[in-house]
Amino acid sequence: MTTSSIDWLLERFVAHGEQEGVVREGSATTYADLIRSVAGIAARLDTAGVAPGDRVVVIGDFGTASTATLLELIGRRATVIPMTQVTARRRDDLARIAAADWAVEVTEGAGAEGVVVERCLSSAPNTDHPLLVELRGRDTPGLILFTSGSTGEPKAVVHDFALLLEKFHVVGRPLRTVNFLLFDHWGGLNTLFHTLSSGGLVACPQTRSPEHICELIARHRLELLPASPSFLNMMLVSGAYKHHDLSSLRIITYGAEPMPTSTLARLNMELPDVQFRQTYGLIELGVLRAKSASSDSLLVKIGGDGFETRVVDGLLEIRAKSSMLGYLNAPSPFTEDGFFKTGDRVEQHGEYLRILGRE
Repeated sequence: MTTSSIDWLLERFVAHGEQEGVVREGSATTYADLIRSVAGIAARLDTAGVAPGDRVVVIGDFGTASTATLLELIGRRATVIPMTQVTARRRDDLARIAAADWAVEVTEGAGAEGVVVERCLSSAPNTDHPLLVELRGRDTPGLILFTSGSTGEPKAVVHDFALLLEKFHVVGRPLRTVNFLLFDHWGGLNTLFHTLSSGGLVACPQTRSPEHICELIARHRLELLPASPSFLNMMLVSGAYKHHDLSSLRIITYGAEPMPTSTLARLNMELPDVQFRQTYGLIELGVLRAKSASSDSLLVKIGGDGFETRVVDGLLEIRAKSSMLGYLNAPSPFTEDGFFKTGDRVEQHGEYLRILGRE
């Protein structure tokens, strides 16, 4: 196994040893077990012939096997294309856009035997796309993510994975965290790597229903819940938070869409011991450092090391070291001086912003 891109992370896993790292369906995996899982996945990928620079679709959800698969692919400098369980037609369409070489389907709970590796047979017209050529030339792990496609064909976002992982070299607080966000989006991957690089516990839900998430928090004494405002509103409406002991919960972060003032006010009233923090990130840039003015405020300061922000005609623009290399199937959205046009309309309040929503 070639692990040049993640030696630093696996060294931390060794230090955490028998400490629990991943929980799914009530079964806990230690950091030592996770290292052994990576070795088992490596053997399967070797047998199939997955090589450095290959583009690999990984179909699954968060858990021990999917985490080990991601780590091994990063270690061998492949380009990862994560997907949730989607229709075969959609999977093939996205794999074609990404010029995928392999498809790996991951079934949790079956160990390495639950990782099935197959060649992609669909035509791949983007094989010689300049961004993919550049990625291979960098000899670095890659990541291809897809936008939601709500306004047309999903855009294929190409990242140098090593740049996205750089921020996790700084050790954060080892929190026990719900990995609520999705496997095929950077928000969910960001939660996974942030938690594991800091020696925390990643709790992987089987569903994203309010009742199941609240039960998971209570059972495993979880401290951090990253979620969307829509989910948090569903949790309030359902009353699920009243049915379980959430006394361990310290922080709820929210993002991906505007938070209604009324929802935030009620959350603070119903969960007075929880801090509410707004986050900000984009599939094209990664997750920025964010600081809410207060737990009940929608004003947020964003930026930090590696990021520059500015507001042009009321719209937020960001320049980031970890920016994507570009889209495989859409024009570049960057300005001539390298700022990404987010399309988010904002209000400025001194050094804080209020994010009003997508233009």
